[in-house]
Order: sequence, then C-alpha cells, then structure tokens
Amino acid sequence: TRAVGEEYGPYVHRGATSQDIMDTATMLVAARALDLIHADLERTAAALGRLATGHRDTAMPGRTLTQHAVPTTFGLKAAGWRSLVLDARDRVGRVRDSLPVQLGGAAGTLAAFSVYGVEDATALPGAYARELGLREPLLPWHTLRTPIADLAGCLAFTAGALGKTAADVLVLCRTEIAEVAEGSGGGSSAMPHKANPVRSTLIAAAARRAPQLAATLYGSLAAEDERPAGAWHAEWEPLRDLLRLTGGAARDAVELTEGLTVDADAMRAHLDLTHGLIVSERLSAELAAVLGRARAKELLTELARRAYTEGRSLGELIAEREELKGVELGEATDPTRYTGSAGALTDRALERR
Repeated sequence: TRAVGEEYGPYVHRGATSQDIMDTATMLVAARALDLIHADLERTAAALGRLATGHRDTAMPGRTLTQHAVPTTFGLKAAGWRSLVLDARDRVGRVRDSLPVQLGGAAGTLAAFSVYGVEDATALPGAYARELGLREPLLPWHTLRTPIADLAGCLAFTAGALGKTAADVLVLCRTEIAEVAEGSGGGSSAMPHKANPVRSTLIAAAARRAPQLAATLYGSLAAEDERPAGAWHAEWEPLRDLLRLTGGAARDAVELTEGLTVDADAMRAHLDLTHGLIVSERLSAELAAVLGRARAKELLTELARRAYTEGRSLGELIAEREELKGVELGEATDPTRYTGSAGALTDRALERR
C-alpha cells in the first residue's frame, strides 16, 4: 500500500483474501518460468532435429535389457529424443496458456466486493485477468487445484522427457562405449584424464526428483472446505523446486544437445562385437526358408556358441557349412543393411513441427 501512495493504498487487497494474491503471484511466476522452458525446449528440439538428419543412416547397436539386440540408427534414436521433447513443449505451451488468476474473496463468493460497491462482482476476475495477462477462471479455485495439478504434470513430464535423453547419453558416453560425448565435459579434482558428463548428470538428477515433487502437488488436490489448512501450504515449496529443477534441466538440455558429438566409427565397430550375432534375427528368417524353422534355429544356436568360443564371425562359420553351400548370405550378415525402416521412421518423425 505504501508503494502506490495514499490515494490508491486503501484499495490494495480490498475484498480479496491472501490466497487470491498468493495464487495469482504463483501463476505469474509459473508463466514466466514456462516461457523460458518452452523456448529452451524449442532449441533442444532443433538441435536434436539436426542430429537426426545428419545421422539418419548411421548404424549402431540397438540395446535391449542392456544387451545388443539388432541394429538401429543414431538418427532414429535422436528422432525419438526429439519426439519426447516436442511432447513436453506442447504440454508446457498448453498449460502456460491456461494459467488463471485467482480472485474469490474470503470463501470464494466475491461477497466483500459487493459490500464495497461493485455492481457485478463476477466481472472482476475477467478484468483482473486481462490486466495481468492470465486466464479468467470459471470459478475461484482456492480448493479446486486443477492449475497446480496441470503444472505438476507438465513439469514432471518435461523433466522425465529430458531425462530419457540424458540417460541414453550417460550410457553411450561411457569410456568402454564412447559412441557420443558431451561437447565440454566437467573435470575431476583427482583424475586429470576425466571429462565427466555434467549436463546429462544434472538432467538425470532432476528427472529423478521431479516425480516426487509432483506427487506432493497431486496430493494437495484433496483440499477440504472452501479454503484448506495444510493442502495449499504444502504446495509452496515443491512447486518452487519443480519449476527450478525443470527450468534448469531445460537449460542444460540445450547445452547438451547443441554440443553433443557423435562417433560414427565407434558405432560401426560395436556392431561387430557379437561376431555377427547382432543379425541373427535376420539370419534365422533367411535360413528358415532354406532349412526349415527348427533346423535353422538349431544351427544358429550352435554357431552362436562357436562364434564366441572360437572368436570367429558368424558369417565365416556359416560359409563353412556344407548344407548352405551356394546360399548367398552376404547382405544378410551385414549389420548396416539390417536397420529395417529406421530411415523412414526418422523421416516421418522429423516432419513434426
């Protein structure tokens, strides 16, 4: 009241309750944070789009349950990361556009405003919303906490979506894999040779904390009466932390994706780590047409064991089998020729804007 002077001071807060002011301020803070997060998600999606385009046909091992499965492409992996980021961007945008003011008075009836001479108190929330650039709510939402739940959902989803990229990078940048690397890793106080994946680590940490913060906000939906004791107050700290964590993760994701380096040669070399067994799915289908399904499975099981124990390639062992003389399997044993529809799927994903 001192800030606006004697003429307008008596009108500050008149007819409103403290929760009206606090909730509206929370929405203004959230709106500013979501604008920044949205912009960072756009930049991250653009960087991932460039990676997906540039590595559309870069073959690499597909991994399931930690093991090499069948070949995939880095382009498809990056396109998948981008798809999640765009999902998060769209959710953030929708929630940002829906954030409402809060104005209901002591118990959500707008009663005091009529006492102070307002002819149509129901018109006040709309005027208030227009003044602040927020939405007009249908009803006062002191204990109808949809806006808070929407924020919880979009922020936790965003942290998790970015966490997926971080989790993959943390695996792929291991010393023994080294298929990708952060552009500028963090140093170690004791080990000069290390370049720690700092951005991925920060994002992964945020993704693990966000769901529990969101859970507290969802729990506050069960708020008693017209204004609650405890439920509203329980929102303050976790919502602040969730905005901060997700905002930080979005900022770190920009730096991670714009600086990510890809070692296509390492990816190609790793396709041979299983001595050709990474294409056993394809060979099983190809050989079933020649030997029958049961015999093809029996043969490949035997040759898989020998490939590991003898350190020889599956293609080499197959070429020695008399029963397969004259069967052309050269392309079938090339892992770079068994990426399925990865290229087409990448193209389709990149059409999304």
